[in-house]
Amino acid sequence: MDQLAEIQLDETALKEIARLEVSRYIATSLTDRFYPLLDDASKIYAVVIVPGNAEDRPSWAFVLARIVDSYIIVEEDGPPDKTLTEALIVNGGVPREKIILAYKGEQIPAQQP
Repeated sequence: MDQLAEIQLDETALKEIARLEVSRYIATSLTDRFYPLLDDASKIYAVVIVPGNAEDRPSWAFVLARIVDSYIIVEEDGPPDKTLTEALIVNGGVPREKIILAYKGEQIPAQQP
């Protein structure tokens, strides 16, 4: 990645991209409720689904991302046909190497001294 692209994707830019892309998962449903959790101070962005019938399943994070050390950490990636990771890359222009798939066991690369 060139230096200009690195400057454009600082922590502030990643927060804005994550917020926007996660907020696109807010939906309406006849039975379930979708709640956005967009916390800039903690750098955590999620959409939680609360089922209309609690017996169906408990509430869960539909998508969840957080910003750590200039990386977007994806904890929950959404539906297979419309993943948050794909949205961050295609819509947000975030290089794959700036995205950590925590739900697949990926870790933030060690910082160079």
